[in-house]
Amino acid sequence: MITIKDLGFSYGERNVLKNINMTLEEGRIYGLLGENGVGKTTLLTLLCGLKKPQEGSVDADGHTPFKRETELLSSQYYLSDDVATVNMKAIDYAADYGRFWEGFSMEKFVSAMKDLETDPQLKMNKMSYGQLKKTYISFALACNAKFLYMDEPTNGLDIPSKAQFRKAVTKYTREDSIIVISTHQVRDLENIIDPIIILDRQDVLLNATIEEISKKLHFDYTNNRRPDSLYSEMIPGGSIQVSLNTDEQDSKVNIEALFNTVHLHKELIKGIFSK
Repeated sequence: MITIKDLGFSYGERNVLKNINMTLEEGRIYGLLGENGVGKTTLLTLLCGLKKPQEGSVDADGHTPFKRETELLSSQYYLSDDVATVNMKAIDYAADYGRFWEGFSMEKFVSAMKDLETDPQLKMNKMSYGQLKKTYISFALACNAKFLYMDEPTNGLDIPSKAQFRKAVTKYTREDSIIVISTHQVRDLENIIDPIIILDRQDVLLNATIEEISKKLHFDYTNNRRPDSLYSEMIPGGSIQVSLNTDEQDSKVNIEALFNTVHLHKELIKGIFSK
């Protein structure tokens, strides 16, 4: 379990995160959403210990990430949005660097590369950006880490590769893992992320499971205009509207519509989900 308590971080006089409180549970794939500049990447680097909290604390199974203890380092992996080109074959890179993770599996690395249709015998500095991204994704999954943090992992992937990525994440990660994926491309991950975290400037607007969201908000896919809708948008074939689920009706959560609804009604949504 990860416990975030009163977390704060700033760059000079610009506060990015302030009084952030969350608990992240095992066996979950968290989708971390938010506009540019709200601190998604900063939060991920605080979780993995690349940055030190200026206020508050992060606890991962009793460890403080910034202390960089070997036991925690070997059970976590942070995949940055920026991936480095290396003058090595992918298979050699995996063999050399996989030693730092106790659970690393070369078999899993090769299998993930195959699933993502990338050749492990290619030199990484000769790969396209998409191939390089898929190589690092395969390596991250092969580390078999309990704590896995991914920053915009689908950037640079084509449409077939995004589908392959979703399958690979569900296929190769541990059942007890805590995965946090930061993304702007909500549709790329809509079928695998649950719960949803929506980060605002210095605030957490939402941290809820899909089940909790569907119990409190109703997503209507008809053309009949609801006077009580919190948000509405035209989509191919009709429209989508979001309203309070006062009648306890079942509906399919649309994460893009959810995100827009939350940003239009920040205090209302925080109040609803804090109960």
